[in-house]
Amino acid sequence: MPTLRASLAPRGAASPETMTLGPDELACSVVLREWSIDDVNCVLEAGQDPLIPLITTVPTDGGRDSALAFVERQRDRLTSGEGYSFAIASSDGLGSGEAVGQIGLWLRDLAQGRASVGYWVRPGCRSKGYARAALSALSDWALRHDEVHRLELYVEPWNEPSWRTAASCGYRHEGLLRSWQQVGDARRDMYMYSRLADDNLVEG
Repeated sequence: MPTLRASLAPRGAASPETMTLGPDELACSVVLREWSIDDVNCVLEAGQDPLIPLITTVPTDGGRDSALAFVERQRDRLTSGEGYSFAIASSDGLGSGEAVGQIGLWLRDLAQGRASVGYWVRPGCRSKGYARAALSALSDWALRHDEVHRLELYVEPWNEPSWRTAASCGYRHEGLLRSWQQVGDARRDMYMYSRLADDNLVEG
């Protein structure tokens, strides 16, 4: 069975001690793991997508050095207290395989019991279920921690595949946030989706 794993551990003062990520068996088709230098090609492909660089720090210049810098930033997210950034890797039955995307659990509002989730899958690997498997695994793991009462996810209104991914992982559509986020040169509306720890209790 695939494993959610990473060699990350809380190091910064803002990182809660109970959020350590260790081996954890999950019924999903992906492995979530720490970023490595071998994931540069994933970053380079994502940088050619018209949307991903607008809402992330994925570089667009096509340079290996920029892609490596992105990888290092992801590895530093926990140190800075921002949260957990994982490579979504295909599962080949032997452990972590090729990186197909990224998913993050961001802890800026953890003091209020909230965390947010964001993800992307590189263009050549979409429509294969990777985003759904990664979101399900990360959400289930996050909501097992007492500090996390609510997960939030923001999706542009036109992005129907992402709405469907959110809904399939137990997230509920709460409404439209007008002019919520700067995307490129424009302010964009976002749909808010949420999943609560209590939802797990009610549905489980």
